[in-house]
Amino acid sequence: MKKFGFGSMRLPCNSDDPKDIDLPQIFEMVDRYIESGFNYFDTAYGYHDGLSEVALRKAVTERYLREDVIIADKLPVYMLKPSHNLEEIFHEQKERCGVEYFDYYMLHNITNNFYNGIIPQLKCFEFAEKLKEEGFIRHLGISFHDDAETLDKILNEHPSIEFVQLQINYLDWDNEGIQSGKCYEVARKYNKDIIVMEPLKGGTLVNIPEDAGKILTSYNPDLSLASWGIRFAASLEGVLTVLSGVSSLEQLEDNLSYMKDFNPLTEDELKVIGDVVEIIKHSIAIPCTGCDYCLDTCSEDIPISKFFALYNDVKQSIELQFLHYFYYDNLAKKNAPASSCLECGECEENCTQHIKIIDELKKVRELLEVDLESML
Repeated sequence: MKKFGFGSMRLPCNSDDPKDIDLPQIFEMVDRYIESGFNYFDTAYGYHDGLSEVALRKAVTERYLREDVIIADKLPVYMLKPSHNLEEIFHEQKERCGVEYFDYYMLHNITNNFYNGIIPQLKCFEFAEKLKEEGFIRHLGISFHDDAETLDKILNEHPSIEFVQLQINYLDWDNEGIQSGKCYEVARKYNKDIIVMEPLKGGTLVNIPEDAGKILTSYNPDLSLASWGIRFAASLEGVLTVLSGVSSLEQLEDNLSYMKDFNPLTEDELKVIGDVVEIIKHSIAIPCTGCDYCLDTCSEDIPISKFFALYNDVKQSIELQFLHYFYYDNLAKKNAPASSCLECGECEENCTQHIKIIDELKKVRELLEVDLESML
C-alpha cells in the first residue's frame, strides 16, 4: 500500500446534489490513480447519501480485478438505532460495493457516547470480529472522533483493533478540541497502524491566510498548498496511507505529483509549517491559550478552552461540518454544555487573556449546541 488513498467522501458532482455524482469524471480519476501505482479506495455507508459505495462499485470493482485493489468501508455506528440489523447493513454494503469481502473495515465515527451506548447494545465489536473470523473482512479497525483518553480506553479494551483512522493535520495537531497529536501518540503506544483522514481539514488548509500562503510558496513555488498538509500527515511514523477526498481530476493530479514518489518533510519544512501555524492561530476568533485557569473556578465544570478551540476550528474552516457537532457533543456530555453557564463571571476574573468568556460561550452555544440525535 502506498501512502496516498482515494477518499470517496467528496466525489465530483454535476450539481449541489450529493447524489448527482459525475461518474465519467470518477472513471477518469480512478484510471489515473491506478495507473500511477495506487490502489486504496475508502468509502462509507453514508457518504453521498448512500451512493458513494455504488460509485465505487461502478468505477472500481466492476472495472478492475478485485485482488488488484484495496477496498475500505465502515459500519455506520453513528446512524444506528437499537432496531437495526447489522447483518442486513453489511450485506447491503457488499452489494453496493460489488464485493464479497472488505480489505479494511471500520466501526465508523467512534466517540465516547457511541462506545458506551449503541455499540455494546448491538454488540458491534463482536459482530465485526465474527466477520473477520469468517473472512468477510481482512483487517478490523475504527474511525475515531474523540479525545485521546477515550481512544486509550477503547484500544486497551479491544485488542482486536488492528488500525485506527484519525483526523490528522498540521493545524489540528495541538488543538485541544480535536487532539490529533495526542490521539496519534495513543495509537502509536498500542502499535496500531494509522490511516489519516482530513489532512487538509476539508479544504481549510488550501484556504489559509495570505501571509501564511506566501511563506509556503516562497519556500517552494513548485509545491501546492495542499501538498504541505498531505505530506505532513504522510511523514508520520506508523501511517499506512493518507486519504484525500479528491473532488476533481485536477485535485487528483496535484496529489499524484508529490505522492507518486513521496518524500517526507525535512526538518526545515517542518519549521516552515510551524511558522504557518502561528500565523493561522493569530487569525483565530477567540484568543484562548488553553491555560485553563478559568476552569479552576467554574462550578459547572464547563470545558471552556476546549469549546473555544473547537469554535475557532469552525471559524477557520471553509464551512461548519457535521463532525463539529459530534466533537461538541462529546465534550458537553463528558463535562457540561455551554448553556449551563451561570454567568457568575469568576472565570473572567481568572482569564490571563482577558477574554469575555460569558459572551463567547453564548456564541459557542448558538453555533454548536444542537439536538444531535434528531439530526441523525
